[in-house]
Amino acid sequence: MSELIVVRHGQASFGEASYDKLSERGIEQVRLLARHWQDLGEEFDCIYSGTLRRQQETANELLPLVKGCPDKPLLHASLNEYNSNPLLQIYLRDHSADEGFDPALTWPVNDPRLFQQLFEAATSRWIRNELEPGERESAFEHWSSFKSRVHGALDEIMSQHSKRSRVLISTSGGVIAMALQRVLNFSDEHVIATNWMVHNSSVTRIKYGNGKISLTQFNGLSHLEKQGLQQMVTYR
Repeated sequence: MSELIVVRHGQASFGEASYDKLSERGIEQVRLLARHWQDLGEEFDCIYSGTLRRQQETANELLPLVKGCPDKPLLHASLNEYNSNPLLQIYLRDHSADEGFDPALTWPVNDPRLFQQLFEAATSRWIRNELEPGERESAFEHWSSFKSRVHGALDEIMSQHSKRSRVLISTSGGVIAMALQRVLNFSDEHVIATNWMVHNSSVTRIKYGNGKISLTQFNGLSHLEKQGLQQMVTYR
């Protein structure tokens, strides 16, 4: 059996001018994971990353664990997270006031609690195909397209790495939740619910081979489950 070891990127820079980079805490989360694996003697055959900055920064911290010490990860754009900005913008424009939110709300929304409430409402409509992009929302991706590209990327990677391969993947929470759907065949609603549960720098493991695929670990945080590291456990 071969294995995918899927890591969610470290904490990104929520509320800053560029979200798509690791915060100082995010960098430390991933370095703690790398040291934890080094102590255990973990070694991987290759490493993939989405093309987003926070995903590549995470992968770069894990490169020393890969055989041959490559200079950079293998980049695969289909491992990128879905773009939440157009989802939220469309929801604010077309639906939020009707669902009890302040009609004066504008984008961006930097309050974490309010952002999460809006995010959950927007994604609920997204998976039901109820968000209609306008001409300005060219970055909008339909739910069916997101599902297709993530499932396709996983199938492609698994087909290229067999014979007891250990493949490390640096990606994001939505992609990890969609990977679980590929393995466990649960509903779209469960994908979104799972998305909210994925911790920064957490580890998910998937075994595959001989026509079989199974989940062996989800959202593991062994590298942070130590005295004095409670503040390092984050979702966003």
